[in-house]
Amino acid sequence: MSTNSDINIAVVGAGPGGYAAAFLAADLGMKVTLIDPEVNPGGVCLYRGCIPSKALLHVAKLIGESRHAKNWGIDFADPKIDLPRLRSWKEGVIKKLTGGLGQLSKQRAVQYIQGLATFENSNTLRIKKADGSEPSLSFDRVIIATGSRPSVISSLKLDSPRMMDSTSALDVHDVPKSLLVVGGGYIGLELGSVYAALGSKVSVVEMTPGLLPGADRDLVLPLQKRIEKLFEAILLNTTVTSLKEDADGIRVNFDGPDVKEREKVFDKVLVSVGRRPNSEIAGLDKTTVVVGQRGFIQVNKQLQTDDPAIYAIGDVIGEPMLAHKATHEGRTAVEVIAGHKVAFEPNAIPAVVFTDPEIAWCGLTETQAQKENREIKVAKFPWAASGRAMTLDRTEGLTKLLIDPQNERVLGVGIVGAGAGELIAEGVLAIEMGALAKDVALTIHPHPTLSETVMNAAEVFFGTSTDIYRPRR
Repeated sequence: MSTNSDINIAVVGAGPGGYAAAFLAADLGMKVTLIDPEVNPGGVCLYRGCIPSKALLHVAKLIGESRHAKNWGIDFADPKIDLPRLRSWKEGVIKKLTGGLGQLSKQRAVQYIQGLATFENSNTLRIKKADGSEPSLSFDRVIIATGSRPSVISSLKLDSPRMMDSTSALDVHDVPKSLLVVGGGYIGLELGSVYAALGSKVSVVEMTPGLLPGADRDLVLPLQKRIEKLFEAILLNTTVTSLKEDADGIRVNFDGPDVKEREKVFDKVLVSVGRRPNSEIAGLDKTTVVVGQRGFIQVNKQLQTDDPAIYAIGDVIGEPMLAHKATHEGRTAVEVIAGHKVAFEPNAIPAVVFTDPEIAWCGLTETQAQKENREIKVAKFPWAASGRAMTLDRTEGLTKLLIDPQNERVLGVGIVGAGAGELIAEGVLAIEMGALAKDVALTIHPHPTLSETVMNAAEVFFGTSTDIYRPRR
């Protein structure tokens, strides 16, 4: 009978999904090889995504609060921004985290190879290492965790140092006087918020009628109101038809029913229109792995591809493209390989937009319920009635529960407000545990906190909230 120590596994890609899979496999006794182009594990999330962007967003929030403090009778001088030191601090955060992962790899006896993998067959990889050598190594199982990259619109391609994508924007080489963000999704709004706080006049253009397409409108509204004050302009129902570099910057042409100024020049343009999977892996055609029309690798609930020896996780298998989803998929794939009876079947995957205010949701959304014609009850608690929100001077927030009217089970949670990303985990737990609205209402929350608003929303559902008044019917 084989044991885990007999299993030789390769993980291609060392992002949050890949390194989590590799580390768990090692903990379960497997022989593990982790392959990635970077010197240490971390992937896009740590090197060019979640971590550097959140570091910069923290700085942006600090600048915003210092300016807002005038409302409280406290005046701070305008900030003096030292970009080299800011970049150094951000890079220091990245280095500590990725270096720590490198140490964890060694402690777990994971063989980490800096290089690029090519499939020779379902069980053999040829690895082009950083030192130039190209060994071929065979494995019992392979997990593909190659992630994603910024999408590119061919009509908006322009070879110019004034053009940025979500990766280059994080380098913060300078603070342009004017910046156009193409795409009103979460990445564009997060990066736009950073540059606006640093001093750029930021405009965002979005082809749909609203920012953050797909998110519930009542959650987006408080953010949009704040961004309208922070940004120079928000152009909705608008597309960019052409980009051209001239002596003054990038000349942009707009089209749309509400466009007032058809042409405008910006110092820089940031194109942020989503991400695409890194599924064009050399030699993958020598396996029986199937790649769908949108470029995502097809897997079953055990994260196994159509090739029994190969598994895939993370951004490369589909949306939502979130680091925490990839991490849990990586763990599931390894447990399947270890012979455990498991499947990746979450009831709720949290999504967070790290703007100011933050937006977070999990489970069923109102937008989704409307599309599916699902009957739901929605209970909302406005942060204007929250004592803690008032002490923070951040009463624009909202917490809502989506509840099944038949059995009063919590189906979804949505939050907009300061720290929403920290609060949403309670909603995820409630949904995964099959909590009823009564369970949430009877759970004593500490006062005064923003977490109370989750309990308060449940009380609103039953008409028992003492913090707001609703006349009897």
